[in-house]
Amino acid sequence: MAGKLSKVNFNDYKPLRDVIFNTIREAIIAGELKPGERLMEVQLAEKMGVSRTPVREAIRKLELEGLVEMEPRKGAHVAEVSVKDIMDVLEVRASMDALATSLAAQRITPEEVKELKHIFSQFVTNVEKENVNGTIKKDVEFHDVIYRASRNDKLLQISNSLREQVQRFRVIYLKGYGSTNDVIKEHEQIIEAITTNNIEMAQAIAYDHIRKQEETIIKAINRSSNI
Repeated sequence: MAGKLSKVNFNDYKPLRDVIFNTIREAIIAGELKPGERLMEVQLAEKMGVSRTPVREAIRKLELEGLVEMEPRKGAHVAEVSVKDIMDVLEVRASMDALATSLAAQRITPEEVKELKHIFSQFVTNVEKENVNGTIKKDVEFHDVIYRASRNDKLLQISNSLREQVQRFRVIYLKGYGSTNDVIKEHEQIIEAITTNNIEMAQAIAYDHIRKQEETIIKAINRSSNI
């Protein structure tokens, strides 16, 4: 269990409980701690070189975020990813991305266009090198530029509130089920729409981009459950 977790950095300026919480949360989102996997306080504490108390506190906070589930007499485990979860989150994300991208097509600055193209180039490089973690990181940065270019603080705030759940599905898609070549093509189309100020095209492509991810993940999960 928790094979990729390691001892925490005690030089971190954050309180220990926050470091433990962030470490476990990132392991769940990155898929290092898998859905259904039991979270044993003693083993996690030993892995990270800390006492059980901050681990217990972190697990309780993660339960409130919906990333961990508690069962009587069985303890804590990483929350399963259901089709309903995927649909709920990505339906919202598709509409938000469509709005953010259409606004970016109207409001993006030349500097942001340059940044977006640079990140896209790095994304492609990571895909070619089969660097999955790098690919995921650049995908996050790509969409972050678009949301920032929307100049809508409320939209950005709502997006941040869904960040962990969206990231979990992004990892599932890019690590296991999705075609990165399709993502490259769709990112190219998004850049073209934004740079040519084509609002309708930007909105439509961004919406379809997320809905395709949703369909692909759901199909894959349904296939695996029927095996």
